[in-house]
Amino acid sequence: MKFKIVAGFIGLLLFFAIPSFAQDTIHYYNADQSIQIGDKVQLLEDTKDAFSIEQVLQSKDFYKSTQKVPNLQITKSAFWVKMIIANNSNVNTLAFELEYPTIDSVIFVKVDTSGNYTKTVTGEFVAYTDREFKHQNYIFLLDIPHGQTREYLMKVVASEQMQLPLVLGTSKNISETIFSRDLIFGLYAGVILVMVLYNLFVFFTVKDETYLYYVFYILFVGLAQACLQGYAPRFFYPHSAFLANAMMVWVPALSGIFGILFLYSFVRVKEFAPVIYRLLFIIIAVYAATIVMSFFGEYRLSANMMLIAVMLLVLMGLLTGIIISIKGYRPAKFFLIAFSIFIASVVVFVLRNFNILPYNNFSFYALQIGSACEVVLLSIALADKINIFRREKEESQMEAMQVLQENERIVREQNVMLEAKVNERTLELRSTNEDLNKTMTELKEAESQLVESEKMASLGQLTAGIAHEINNPINFVTSNVGPLKRDVDALLDAILHIEEIGLANISDDDKKEKIEEYKEEIDFDYLKIEISHLLKGINEGASRTAEIVKGLRVFSRLDEDDLKKADLNEGLDSTLIISNNLIGNNIQVVKEFGNLPLVECYPGKLNQVFMNMISNAVHAINKQHPNGGGILKISTSHNDKSVFVKIEDNGTGMDENTKKKIYEPFFTTKDVGEGTGLGMSISYNTIKKHNGQIYINSTLGVGTEFILDIPIVHEIL
Repeated sequence: MKFKIVAGFIGLLLFFAIPSFAQDTIHYYNADQSIQIGDKVQLLEDTKDAFSIEQVLQSKDFYKSTQKVPNLQITKSAFWVKMIIANNSNVNTLAFELEYPTIDSVIFVKVDTSGNYTKTVTGEFVAYTDREFKHQNYIFLLDIPHGQTREYLMKVVASEQMQLPLVLGTSKNISETIFSRDLIFGLYAGVILVMVLYNLFVFFTVKDETYLYYVFYILFVGLAQACLQGYAPRFFYPHSAFLANAMMVWVPALSGIFGILFLYSFVRVKEFAPVIYRLLFIIIAVYAATIVMSFFGEYRLSANMMLIAVMLLVLMGLLTGIIISIKGYRPAKFFLIAFSIFIASVVVFVLRNFNILPYNNFSFYALQIGSACEVVLLSIALADKINIFRREKEESQMEAMQVLQENERIVREQNVMLEAKVNERTLELRSTNEDLNKTMTELKEAESQLVESEKMASLGQLTAGIAHEINNPINFVTSNVGPLKRDVDALLDAILHIEEIGLANISDDDKKEKIEEYKEEIDFDYLKIEISHLLKGINEGASRTAEIVKGLRVFSRLDEDDLKKADLNEGLDSTLIISNNLIGNNIQVVKEFGNLPLVECYPGKLNQVFMNMISNAVHAINKQHPNGGGILKISTSHNDKSVFVKIEDNGTGMDENTKKKIYEPFFTTKDVGEGTGLGMSISYNTIKKHNGQIYINSTLGVGTEFILDIPIVHEIL
């Protein structure tokens, strides 16, 4: 009797204990949103990567994941993930996504109700073009009828850090998430591309190797992010699984190497910190070794070596910035700020990988945000370096002018006091004059270089403005393409469904009734209206982009060195189009263009004059009316001999002293770094070249009016 009681008690305990070891079922209810299921799955570590699917299906060694995003670190083991999913939503097909594109091998196993299974093999070692779904993340469709449950397995192997952000939802809401992340990365890539082009233009102007190193550095930084997010294999080498893995080593290594070369040149490490200069060569050697090891397929060893190189570079970079900043070298301070921001983003990324910080949007985008801030701040620092060069040249010019004045004084005194010794000093004076001529020649060369710097500064401003202007209409197109494709697919499905009804063996009235019911079900009338609106939005975006490109073509005038007849109204319109980003929304532009004859001129040079004057007017208006209320008025007229272009603003205006100095080279009322003081000097010389005149009417605190008098026929004087 006692034995029966004990046995019954043990059986009761077992009855209640068994459910605690059962696989948790993942219930999916709301088809309008996707869910993270990382803490609802079971994990099994295969230390020798030797388990078969049959062994895994029978295994009792699975353990429940406790992390929202399972973090498996860098390991040689394979891991199996078991999921039992119950579909409690109103759809019959779900979608499963693994949001981590750098996993070497992914095997997804679908188990049916009879215990049979099918598997899908994908991963980084499978070329992008050979995947079922053409995306860098790993996506699988799950056929689970409403109210039923299915079991799934997934095997993952990786040579780098391995995290498992597992998402369950429908194709629609997973696609929306993918679209948002693609858009954000597109913005990041746009920033990187603009910085590459801007600094490349500056390099070709100043011929300073610092800019070339920086161009390669930010190019490889951007590519490194593209590799981490899976965009590089998707767009650049979709047919090569080898490059998909190798570039994960090559690109970060090259970004580190060019980052060190940029550091050498930018903060003059060899001069200020010779010991660190030699230590940085060791880091370059480590980076080179990681690239070599990747050719032998040692990606896991390369990843560990890369981690060592990155930690050493972070330490050396911070130490270099601190030491050279303390010594008072200004560029080192900019570098320290920018590098610190980037390091902070790296720390967030590493803490996420070690599961100290959660896997969320902030930790996901931290590296992109940090690297974008770094490249922008370092570009500003490089621009500041140009200002340093300009100040040094101005000081050199002042010293040269003082030497010239002193020499003139000496000559005058010698002519009065030492007339008897003129012959003796002739050779000395001749030598002095030769030195003066050489100094004057150097001054002219310095002035020419500064003029070219002004042109490149304007080009950089123009490039940034055009990128911003084109981005807005392009967003019309890109944001409407997805919904349009969805609606067109719905329309095609409707055609097929109506065709099935039309071929059905029922009466015409029944066919008509079913067709009307189906049209009402899919809201056919709204579908037509929405497609029309989407096409209209795409058309508007494309038209606006074409208008901007046309304005840029008219403004650039590749034949600007040739004298030709041109419509100045057209030039003003093109200048306003590409200046739209500069003008903004707080300034009202008023155009009063007359019917002008064609003017014999250099169109490209006149467009540059218009750009300089509009830029100065916008600066004055923003300073006087920071909260809006600014007016920029441009009008044109003509008489028998000349065309008149009038540019008026209600900005800060000028006093008499400013009006007298406005055409002097290097004179500017803008803050340091905002202007070079060459714009109005270049404009004055350009109008003089056209045998024209510039008239100024200005009142301090009221506004300024510039009137350009340009002859219709260019006469050579």
